[in-house]
Amino acid sequence: MSSNRSKWSLVLDGIIKNNPTFVLVLGMCPTLGTTSSALNGLGMGVATLFVLVLSNICISAVARFIPDKVRIPSYIVIIATFVTLVEFLMKAYVPALYETLGLFIPLIVVNCIVLGRAEAFANKNSVADSALDGLGIGLGFTIALTVLGLCRELLGNGSLFGWKFIPGDGMLAFVLAPGAFLVLGYLMVLFRKLTRKTA
Repeated sequence: MSSNRSKWSLVLDGIIKNNPTFVLVLGMCPTLGTTSSALNGLGMGVATLFVLVLSNICISAVARFIPDKVRIPSYIVIIATFVTLVEFLMKAYVPALYETLGLFIPLIVVNCIVLGRAEAFANKNSVADSALDGLGIGLGFTIALTVLGLCRELLGNGSLFGWKFIPGDGMLAFVLAPGAFLVLGYLMVLFRKLTRKTA
């Protein structure tokens, strides 16, 4: 029972205690650059989640065979392989979303969240634990980007997931970079208040 609880805590820690966006403040480039809408945030989050889980599994499995001198370059090659796979899948099945996210998809290769989890967790732990860690961190990132995108889209366009239900133009500032910083700041404060109460 305690073993199951500890496995579950690996996922929960990634969503709450080690949330990459609201707690660790990592990956700010895609966080601020891709969340002009909820769909964009969700798409970027799911792409990163996919890469995180698979690269964590692969790195955990091969870490002991990689010489220390080439550890980081080897991790980058593994991560880049899965990012390329994500690119192909997105181009094939969601080309419109792929075009919208543009350069941010290949930049997952150097995203400090993915490389950070490989270095801090996957190379020291079992394949199963590394998969759960990647799942938790990936879900935390996906939830954060989707919520940020929801808020910005609602305030900036009066719509949610492209469905417009508030007539007229929204506040353009929230779709632009200043609005991203403002909404992110408020969400970080709210997240920390809520998690402090539940802790």
